[in-house]
Amino acid sequence: MSNIAQDQWSRVKGRLRSSVGEDVYSSWFARMDLESVQQQSVHLSVPTKFLRSWIQAHYADRVLTCWQAEIPAIDRIDLTVRSAARCVTPVKDTTTAADPRRATDRDQTRPAPELRVTASAPVSAGHDALGGSPLDPRLTFASFVVGRSNTLAQAAARQVAEGRRGDNVMFNPLYIHAGVGLGKTHLLQAVTWAGNANPDRKVLYLTAEKFMYGFVAALKTQNALAFKEALRGIDVLVIDDLQFLQGKSTQAEFCHTLNALIDAGRQVVIAADRPPADLESLDDRVRSRLAGGLVVEMGSLGEDLRLGILKSRVAAARTHHADFDVPAPVLDYLAKTITHNGRDLEGAVNRLLAHSKLNAQPVTLEMAEREVRDLIRPQEPKRIKIEDIQRVVARQYNVSRSDLLSSRRTANVVRPRQVAMYLAKTLTLRSLPEIGRRFGGRDHTTVLHAVRKIEALVSKDIALSDEVELLKRQLQE
Repeated sequence: MSNIAQDQWSRVKGRLRSSVGEDVYSSWFARMDLESVQQQSVHLSVPTKFLRSWIQAHYADRVLTCWQAEIPAIDRIDLTVRSAARCVTPVKDTTTAADPRRATDRDQTRPAPELRVTASAPVSAGHDALGGSPLDPRLTFASFVVGRSNTLAQAAARQVAEGRRGDNVMFNPLYIHAGVGLGKTHLLQAVTWAGNANPDRKVLYLTAEKFMYGFVAALKTQNALAFKEALRGIDVLVIDDLQFLQGKSTQAEFCHTLNALIDAGRQVVIAADRPPADLESLDDRVRSRLAGGLVVEMGSLGEDLRLGILKSRVAAARTHHADFDVPAPVLDYLAKTITHNGRDLEGAVNRLLAHSKLNAQPVTLEMAEREVRDLIRPQEPKRIKIEDIQRVVARQYNVSRSDLLSSRRTANVVRPRQVAMYLAKTLTLRSLPEIGRRFGGRDHTTVLHAVRKIEALVSKDIALSDEVELLKRQLQE
């Protein structure tokens, strides 16, 4: 694919990110790739049928508009599902002898030395009749880079993986959340590989999409009971990308399965891109049960961790290309400037490898600056939570957070509550019903009234306008 097409795709992604917001972009578009650009059409691909269906149903016009801003002649977007690339032989997990700091993340760890991995039959993830979602044999504890932002998550995952049947479960469920490219899937698959190395344990790895399709297929074939029994007969259930779990009946079955496993002393490990309280589509009972275990956040990659990931990728590349070398100043430059996630770091190493091998030129700082310029993104704005808004507003107006959530209608509480609702709507991506639930279970029409009330007042009340701007600055600092 030409550099021109790639530059166009980079600009389109930038427009799309600005249009839908960073959270929505990370959830639905981060794994979308450009396949080709024709005269009047663009061919894009995503890794799963669920993503394709969701984007086609909710964002097709938005994607087309962003492309038309770049190429006005485009009148069609073709979105397909690309086949999952997997290796044939699992990498031996030498977790007790290997240095864990040599590792990286799923989103960090597709092997840099190969620009395209050969596709083959996916590796099954578990011993029971359900099969499971494909496992990547590279994603083990031995290949996970440990840093300040992921130490607790890695330690908790390893503790789960090293448990034995009959052991007391220390924390259940283990819930890991983080943004795109920070290592959630790597840890979950590492737990599965290590757990299934013990023949006495049954560990099953499923994506939320696989769980949904498995349950729906069981209903259609009237095998729902067998599906449930198979799920509840395992020792460790590992569910990835829980934010994609959709459908009331599917969520109800997941809730029943979760309760049955936990009550029976079986381990459940879950990953999502946000904490349980922010999974708006899930039933309150499920969110409450998830929050009752150990909830661990994997933070953003620090510079030292990014440098370690880069060194690991370059070392992996040398196993296939012995003459590939990236000077230390180039690694330092990449670690300082590519800050978003592990996938971007992996992409940077792939580009340097491709340029070096195809053009027979050594890697230099000038070449690196040119090849990775589109991976250098502006600093993301701070992610503001509704709880932060309530705390800051309560402090500003000398009321308590419980006052904001209460049914009190006195003037000294009503105005701060309306301001807090207004800020929640304007500074977060939360829906009106979700904001209402966070403010004492109020109806969405109450939130809408508050938002419109404050919007009208700030346009003519200078003092209130200044107060709102002050609150925004405090929240964004």
